[in-house]
Amino acid sequence: MMKLNPLKKFILLGAVATSGLAFVAADDYFEISKNIEIFTSVYRELNIFYVDETKPGELMKTGIDAMLRSLDPYTVYYPESKIEDYRFMTTGQYGGIGALVNTIDGEITIMEPYEGNPAHEAGILAGDVVLQVDGKDVKNLNTEEVSSLLKGQAGTAAKITIRRYGENNPLTFEVERKDVQIPDVPYYGMLDDGKTGYIHLRGFTKTASTEVRKALTELRDQKGMSQLVLDLRGNGGGLLREAVTIVNFFVPKGTEIVSTKGKLEEWNKKHVALNEPIALDLPLVVLIDQQSASASEIVSGALQDLDRAVVVGNRTFGKGLVQQTKDLNYNSKIKLTVAKYYIPSGRCIQKLDYSTRDDESGVSEVPDSLIKPFKTSGGRTVFDGRGISPDVEVEQEELSNILAGLMRNHIIFKYATRYRVEHAEIGEPDTYDIGGDYDKFVEFALAQGFEYDTATEALFKELAEVARAEAYYDRAQDVFASLEEKLKPEKRYDLQHFKEQIEFALEEEIVSRYYFQVGTIRYALSHDRVVDRALQVFGPEYQQILGGKAAK
Repeated sequence: MMKLNPLKKFILLGAVATSGLAFVAADDYFEISKNIEIFTSVYRELNIFYVDETKPGELMKTGIDAMLRSLDPYTVYYPESKIEDYRFMTTGQYGGIGALVNTIDGEITIMEPYEGNPAHEAGILAGDVVLQVDGKDVKNLNTEEVSSLLKGQAGTAAKITIRRYGENNPLTFEVERKDVQIPDVPYYGMLDDGKTGYIHLRGFTKTASTEVRKALTELRDQKGMSQLVLDLRGNGGGLLREAVTIVNFFVPKGTEIVSTKGKLEEWNKKHVALNEPIALDLPLVVLIDQQSASASEIVSGALQDLDRAVVVGNRTFGKGLVQQTKDLNYNSKIKLTVAKYYIPSGRCIQKLDYSTRDDESGVSEVPDSLIKPFKTSGGRTVFDGRGISPDVEVEQEELSNILAGLMRNHIIFKYATRYRVEHAEIGEPDTYDIGGDYDKFVEFALAQGFEYDTATEALFKELAEVARAEAYYDRAQDVFASLEEKLKPEKRYDLQHFKEQIEFALEEEIVSRYYFQVGTIRYALSHDRVVDRALQVFGPEYQQILGGKAAK
């Protein structure tokens, strides 16, 4: 039987009936028309007969979201009420006061006012607790609801009442909303050796390539940069075209950068470098980690496949899927996966197979038996199906259980809030050291009564469960009770034993209160083992790696 183009399926699904949607479909698409009619009937009957009042819009969105979750997490429906979220995703811009909020201890709290934006300019600080927005009490609202209240059209005003640590009475701020632009390149500069430039790229919205070009040009022409570290750690991706343009800065015109393959012919495309490069011979190291995904993997993977950069860090997320946004009725949109992408060696680095699921709807990784080797331009072996593996791996420090507990209970955040009120200024972010104030933090943390589990405790609980199952526990109950008491975490000991790790997180949070995102990046760079390793790569090792020899 002749197959129809998928786009023509719905040409056959025609007329709208007064009782719902009725369809005239070819036999091949009987299942489509049947199930749409069933869905419409269920929706209609629920809204008419369900015992409690339903909200038709919310009910439909719940159904759509559940349907899309059965596909992959990147296929998303945006109703008209969420268009600001879509706008932010693609442009990095939204209308609002320029602040990140979250719930701490049941209260909506300002986590970060963005430097130079309305909340910051009005005097709102991280740690301020939001009490009212435009006279509306937010006590019973969740984070998303309060965030929606704070967003709005540029030029409109928001009256925000907050409670601040150290103040006896609430404070009220009149904040004029603006178009808030979150930069794709929040920081660039020269590293300590005086010849290595550094660019931190956090996203791929429509301004990413413009911002990277500006940083590249300034570092080279004004700062004397002769080699570059491009940091893609934590970068979850964005627009494919921006990734292609950024790779083009470093490779010759006409070079194939990425290709896409989908169900429809229109998505079988090759994307090549359309312009002359601006940094063709500049030695380049790219930093990646587990949160580097999508467009970040196109950039790092293409530069690796073309033997144009040395990749340093940890294996990336493994997202080899391409999304496109389609306009729907009533100013709504759907972002859906339309293709897979393939970097120059021919590999697709998609790690999870969403087309097959187990009985519990779990998604499996591509099995080892299906992982295939590919070759870079210079003949080095690389693999598909597992994200981008770095040329030089840097072992990550494991997060201690006590630091996880401190972060989960917002102890570090709370101490930084108090510290900012009690200290008018601190030193430069690159050299800041909390010094003797760490002991004050220890006493503060101990007074908070937070809890955390250790790996030893987890294994002990597992042992106790096995002992119960095998009927040994009752005979050794006293021994188990004594051991359990001895294995309880000793907070004061752990706060000192893991001081270096905790101190870094604490100093980073404190620096953010005075110097915002730029200062936080500067502080982190001065303690960054991955950047230190990247600097070591430049030189003979750089050529050895790109020549196909293993890094040491």
